Amino acid sequence: MPRIFLNPIMKPKYLIVAFLFCALVAKSQSHKTENVILVTLDGMRWQEVFGGAEKRLITKKFVGDSVQTLAKFWKESATDRRQTLMPFFWNTIQKQGQLYGNRDLGNKVNVSNNQWFSYPGYNEILTGSADNERINTNDPMDNPNKNVLEFINQKKGFEGKVAAFTSWETFPWIINTKRNGILVNAGWMPATNPNANEKLLNELSTQLPNFTGGTRLDALTFHYGFEYLKKNKPRVLYFSFDETDHFAHEGEYDRYLASANYIDGFMNTLWTWLQSDEQYKGKTTLIITADHGRGNKNISDWRHHGQKMAECDQIWFAILGPDTPALGEVKTESQLYQNQIAKTLAAFLGFDYTHERKPGDVISGSIK
Repeated sequence: MPRIFLNPIMKPKYLIVAFLFCALVAKSQSHKTENVILVTLDGMRWQEVFGGAEKRLITKKFVGDSVQTLAKFWKESATDRRQTLMPFFWNTIQKQGQLYGNRDLGNKVNVSNNQWFSYPGYNEILTGSADNERINTNDPMDNPNKNVLEFINQKKGFEGKVAAFTSWETFPWIINTKRNGILVNAGWMPATNPNANEKLLNELSTQLPNFTGGTRLDALTFHYGFEYLKKNKPRVLYFSFDETDHFAHEGEYDRYLASANYIDGFMNTLWTWLQSDEQYKGKTTLIITADHGRGNKNISDWRHHGQKMAECDQIWFAILGPDTPALGEVKTESQLYQNQIAKTLAAFLGFDYTHERKPGDVISGSIK
């Protein structure tokens, strides 16, 4: 910590400023996080995150084989169901990190935008504020709002060390790569200057069935991003997965569950590797969330979201890293918002992210 020599006749107000400066410097130096990985699961409901598979949805109407789906994902207790569905969440994050959003316990997380679908949600996650007037469509339009990724990309030591790998093809517009030049590999984009593994991924991308249109399969998105991580060692990396939302819209609950399950497996693979690498071990924070919720009132509402569908503003957070106290599932009654992610992400790296639209506050208790 810098040494500050205080004049005995220094005025009290200057003493206060000096001590505050020392405290802020000490706090920033105490942070162990040097890298952050942000992950989003499109339209992943809090109900499954905290309660596992929902039995009323495991019917012929929503699954191809109810017997097989029950055998794979159904357990009598919610604790066992959620651990079966998302073992990394409940074996690792529950023990070492924090999970927010179990509304059955009064722990609430909501979006602050009034749209309740993807582009507005991702805008809020990445910029820290809603923009209902301008961001009210999923159409590919350049986002006029600057985001936390470009804010960090402009900081010393982070230039060119920020990247995003996303299944949804609209992310170059959401992040606005025209303006900031951040690497965003989205949709069915191949890897450039590929290594052997990336050459195989490029080949598979042309051979696997494309049932999602311009949106890439999540396994490809993960492995493209994972190869980039190992090869280029970014300081901030964003993964955005889409299949949970896609299969929900299709009414395929078994595939929705399967997607959540293997994305959880991706996170386990990622976290295990991070703890084996010198740059990332003990110096990386993982933040996981969703862009919006889904309906829940009627049996078919889980397929849908948007302004006219109740409860679609309900989401959740998960945080894991060296600066996050191991609170596990946070059971206290509280209200958090999606707009707090951006400032929290920056705070882990020692930055105060702010702009004219006033981003949400750092998630209280997420950083020691």
